[in-house]
Amino acid sequence: MPKIRAVNGRPSALPIIPYADKTTPEPILNNNAGRETKVDSIRNSYNSQFKVGIYGWRKKCLYILVMALMLMMIVNLALTLWVLKVLDFNSEGMGQLRIVPGGLQLLGQALVLDSLFASSIKSRRGQPITVESSRNFTVSTRDTEGLLQSRLFLGPDRLEVTAPRLEVRDVRGALLLGAGQGAVTIGADTLTITSPAGATLHTSAQTPLVRAPPSKRLTLESPTRSLEMHAPQGIMLESRAGEISASCLTTFRLKSVAGSIRLDAPNIYMPKLKSALPLPPATPHTHDPHHQNIYQLCACANGKLFLAPPHGVCAAREESLICR
Repeated sequence: MPKIRAVNGRPSALPIIPYADKTTPEPILNNNAGRETKVDSIRNSYNSQFKVGIYGWRKKCLYILVMALMLMMIVNLALTLWVLKVLDFNSEGMGQLRIVPGGLQLLGQALVLDSLFASSIKSRRGQPITVESSRNFTVSTRDTEGLLQSRLFLGPDRLEVTAPRLEVRDVRGALLLGAGQGAVTIGADTLTITSPAGATLHTSAQTPLVRAPPSKRLTLESPTRSLEMHAPQGIMLESRAGEISASCLTTFRLKSVAGSIRLDAPNIYMPKLKSALPLPPATPHTHDPHHQNIYQLCACANGKLFLAPPHGVCAAREESLICR
């Protein structure tokens, strides 16, 4: 029969459980301990049959791989620090190369092993710039399509400029020398040729003045061909302090089409003119010793000049021989 216990003075029909006043009954604790012991035994038996993890040579290989990676990382870090130290990397640039607003600034010398592409190369203020090459030096410009426009080639034996037009100007911008496909223009006030052999022209020269330097003589010469001078208005030959000499092998001609040939000088000498034999006197005349070196200047029908005796007719006995 179940016992009835009074609760707060009132009878209660609830059954009385032994050890109800304790927190955990002892039989229940004993049962839980037995269950945990069984679970641990089952777990130990399962672990003994199936091992979880890396053991043996796999574990050794893993450790070796990790150590190799750590060693490679340390070597790479050391090499990176060495490169930074050798190249002198800093916050401003690399070595003597500084990064400035608008470009790069080089404080020393630069050795370019391949091509150099730049829009502007300037030296420091007050310092010269030197470009040096062991073989040749070439500067080229190209258009937007990559085609060559102009080129400057400086080699061991020549300086070559390839451009549609070459111009040399002074500091004021005035043209000194211009060369193109059609003509070569010299804009200087005076062109001076100091070569001992002079200047050789294969075609022709057009100039308003040809003048020799002071204390030097001017020679116009054509060694194997003819020399011609043409002017639409006039040609003037002037020697202010000396003489002018003209010589030829066969014939020296002075020709005027519509005007005249004027010899304006106080003395005119023609020492090698032929002299005609004296004609028989038509009328007697007195002999004057002062007239022995005086002759008449006569001309043949073809224009050839000859000398005749001062008295008498201006003719010769053998006119055919003199005027031949």
